[in-house]
Amino acid sequence: QMPLVESGGGLVQPGGSLRLSCVASGSMFSGSSFSFYIMSWYRQTPDNGRELVADIRSGGVKNYGGSVKGRFTISKDDVKKTVYLQMNDLEPGDTGVYYCNAKLVLPVGSPREWWGQGTQVTVSS
Repeated sequence: QMPLVESGGGLVQPGGSLRLSCVASGSMFSGSSFSFYIMSWYRQTPDNGRELVADIRSGGVKNYGGSVKGRFTISKDDVKKTVYLQMNDLEPGDTGVYYCNAKLVLPVGSPREWWGQGTQVTVSS
């Protein structure tokens, strides 16, 4: 069972919207531990490689990549162990494979990190 499973990608016209979801499952996310993870969305594009789109941390602190500010919104539901990415006013430059990432920063040692399999977003008329 994949620890992170994304959904919601697809083909959309410029100016349209999509909502991506990423569901976390497995013992590493059991109980309330999901709330302590830094949950992120990255995207892989031919021109820019893999870049951070947005992340959300414990307490709800959010961070966005410069090209998506004001258009994309990241949120999460700790009970459902799900992180969302609402994408509005999509542009052709948003085309790429979107990956969900979960990172747990530990007091000692390296962070623990998991990736989803990715979901394709294509913005084209």
